[in-house]
Amino acid sequence: MLFALGFGDQVVAVTHECDWPAETEGLPKVTYSNIPEGLEPAAIDRAVKESVERGEALYGLDREILSELEPDLIVAQDVCAVCAVSFDDVRTIAAGMPGEPHVLSQDPAGLADVLGDATRLAEAVGEPEAGHRLKSELENRLDRVRNAVNGLDRPAVLALEWLDPPFTGGHWVPEMIELAGGRDLLGQPGEKSREVDPGDLAGLAPDLAIVMPCGYDCTAAAAEATARRDLLVRIAPDRTVAVDACASFSRPGPRLVDGAELLAFLLHPEAMEEPGGLDWQEIT
Repeated sequence: MLFALGFGDQVVAVTHECDWPAETEGLPKVTYSNIPEGLEPAAIDRAVKESVERGEALYGLDREILSELEPDLIVAQDVCAVCAVSFDDVRTIAAGMPGEPHVLSQDPAGLADVLGDATRLAEAVGEPEAGHRLKSELENRLDRVRNAVNGLDRPAVLALEWLDPPFTGGHWVPEMIELAGGRDLLGQPGEKSREVDPGDLAGLAPDLAIVMPCGYDCTAAAAEATARRDLLVRIAPDRTVAVDACASFSRPGPRLVDGAELLAFLLHPEAMEEPGGLDWQEIT
C-alpha cells in the first residue's frame, strides 16, 4: 500500500512476509515467525491452534532493529492474529521506543475498508491527496469489473483458504466473488474464514472451486490441490483453479483489485479479458 501510494522511498523496514514490490527485498526485516518452517498444512494448523491455546505469540518483532531505524510511523494490522505480529505487541514496543512512533492499525473486513485504509495511511504520512488518488483509481477498476459482468448468470463458487483442514474464504473474498459475477456458496462478506467439516463439502458441486491457501503462491496452491485431490473429488466442482493467494487474495492491499479482475475473467471470460501478470493454474 505504501509503495502504491508513492511513499516507497520512505519505507525503512518491512516484515519477513513482505515480498512486493521487488524493492522490499533489500529492506531490513523486523518480524519473524515462531512456527517452524517446512511443516505440512495439517501440522501448521495444529501448531497455530496449540500456540493460541497456550497464549503464545505466533510472530515476534525485533525491537533492536526497529529502535535503530527510528521510524516515525509503524503500520500494523489487526485483521488476524494468525497472519502477523499482534497489534497490541507492536503498540507496547512502540511505546518504549525513543520518540514513541505513531502506530497505525489497519483492520479491514471488506473492500471498502481496504480502499479506505489507503486514505488513512496517506493522511498519516501527511500526503492525503495521494490516498484519494489511489482510492479513486482502484474504485474505477472495481466499477469496470462490476459493469462488465452486470446481468450475467452467476456461477456457484467455493473458495478454499486452507485445505487441511478446509477453511472457506472470508473477509473480502466473498465480496470479490460477488463483484466478479459469482455466487459464493459458503462464505459471507465481512466474516472471518471458518473451518468446515470435509463431510459438509461433499457433493457441493460448485461451478468453480478456487484454491487459495493463505500465504501460498500459485505453484504451492496447485501442489496443495493435487495433494488433496480426494477432498476436491468429494466436493465435485466442474472446474478447479489454483491462484496466488499472497498476491491478490490473502493480503488487504491494492492487489485485491487484481484478484477481482482475475475472478471476473475466470467466471466470465466472454465479458472480461485476462489481467496480465497474475499466476493461476487449472487443476485437472
